[in-house]
Amino acid sequence: MNQSIDRKNLTVGVLALQGAVEPHALMLERCGIRTLRVRFASEIDQIDGLIIPGGESTTVGKLMDRYGIDSRIVERAHAGMPVMGTCTGMILLARNIVGSDQHRLGLMDTTILRNAFGRQVDSFEADLHIPVIGDAPFRAVFIRAPYAVNCNGKTQVLAECENKVVLVQQGNLIGCAFHPELTDDSRIHEYFIGLVEQSEERF
Repeated sequence: MNQSIDRKNLTVGVLALQGAVEPHALMLERCGIRTLRVRFASEIDQIDGLIIPGGESTTVGKLMDRYGIDSRIVERAHAGMPVMGTCTGMILLARNIVGSDQHRLGLMDTTILRNAFGRQVDSFEADLHIPVIGDAPFRAVFIRAPYAVNCNGKTQVLAECENKVVLVQQGNLIGCAFHPELTDDSRIHEYFIGLVEQSEERF
């Protein structure tokens, strides 16, 4: 692990095919990280980590497939590049999606239930206990949120809400059911940036 990394030398991409791109980009920039809005497969080679934001999972999956972005993400993730998926991103990272054969990356050994907390009108906020980011509760925003109904292999459960798994990690991969980019609390992004700083792929 290299402890002397200058954050100004890091670039974290935000997949910019559809969805809540700008809030993630603004949060990363607030954390001192150079940001690239990723729209093409070739841009995956220009980043040190990737965030897949919320949106519509079927649409984003189809667009990733159409432009060949999915295969490049998978290659880089297998090589060690950290990837964080929020809401839609959590769905697309999963190996299995309940009741759906939609296109996905299949990188995390999880089974995800889509829209598990209800429709848009059922959106809510909740205080979560997330030990890896500190003792203070994290005020999480849930919008048509999924959750993990099954976690296998080396997948770690980092947080639950109403006894449902809403934050998971598998090595360099993070699946997050809620929207940390819609808060003023940067700790989830800081935790992800820490993975990027420590990524063996970079050295």
